[in-house]
Amino acid sequence: MAGKCTKSGGCKTQQTFLVSDAGRRPFHNTEGEIVKCSAANKVLCPDKATCAKNCILEGVEYGSLGVLASDTADGENYEPIKLLDQEISFQVDASNIGCGINGALYLSEMDLSGGRSKLNPAGAKYGTGYCDAQCPKSDFVDGVVNLDSSGACCDEMDIWEANSRATTMTSHPCNQTGPFLCNGDQCDKSEKRGNGSFYGKAQEHKVDSSRPFTVFTRFLTDDNPTTGALSEIRRVYIQDEITIPATSDSNIKALNHANISPSGGKFEGALTEGYCSARDFDDRARLDGLKTMGQTLGLGMVMVLSIWNSETDSMAWLDAGENRPCQDGEGKPDKIAKKTPDVTVTFSDIKWGDIGSTT
Repeated sequence: MAGKCTKSGGCKTQQTFLVSDAGRRPFHNTEGEIVKCSAANKVLCPDKATCAKNCILEGVEYGSLGVLASDTADGENYEPIKLLDQEISFQVDASNIGCGINGALYLSEMDLSGGRSKLNPAGAKYGTGYCDAQCPKSDFVDGVVNLDSSGACCDEMDIWEANSRATTMTSHPCNQTGPFLCNGDQCDKSEKRGNGSFYGKAQEHKVDSSRPFTVFTRFLTDDNPTTGALSEIRRVYIQDEITIPATSDSNIKALNHANISPSGGKFEGALTEGYCSARDFDDRARLDGLKTMGQTLGLGMVMVLSIWNSETDSMAWLDAGENRPCQDGEGKPDKIAKKTPDVTVTFSDIKWGDIGSTT
């Protein structure tokens, strides 16, 4: 269920749909024996216009992608989610994903039409137009063949990246609207470092990831209107009807070392410019940090749900290494496939709206 909420009117269910990313769909020639279309296929795709004429993007059976959803795509455009002076909440069950897996809910600065154009009539309905701050270099950008290997980059707000052992929240501001090349300067607020008692798969943790819980993320502005400058991103959990503010020992130590009071001393678990400065995310100053992210959140971003592992780093940045719960190498994809092949993450009861309205 997805719903839009207000303090005055409560929450109202919205008819929203999920759509698979275009990169997970068959994309092939229109005539003869099926041949995959790609930037490397110079016969089918010598240029953008010829490629668009020669190739077709197919539908997809969502079950074949491991996706179970009550509604799939039936709209023309992506739903814009505007979160300045707003909050978003959802229930998550991360109990069946361990080290090396990332079950994520995040926002992307995608074009709401999915880059629909004369050369890309498919658009959002077929999952085109993806971009993020990691600058993925795919065969197609905005549904058009990517002949020069450009990266599809844009602002990214990682509200939830997690497994049952660790979780993090990260803002990735860029210096212009996408798609374009961007290095994804970031600042993260984590429950992965130096605080083993806060989040984990056991009852002794404040948030017990062996059972479902609700995540609230609030985007506060400096003077509280929905047009103000973003000043703070605050995380709160609810489990067993108990409200649990996010916190991390290492975050507090970093702030104390820099003699910076987190959130004006009001909320130690918040992501603020003071926190980011204390953690030495210097490049964010060049990109105006939360201000840039706030401007994008005010215009509206597109929600993305994903579950993935990583051949290159085994997701060690999330859950392994110094002061983190997983052993080095524990998250390697081949080990996961042998030990726990049927990993799942469940997101439900997704709501957004006025602060305090989604509880």
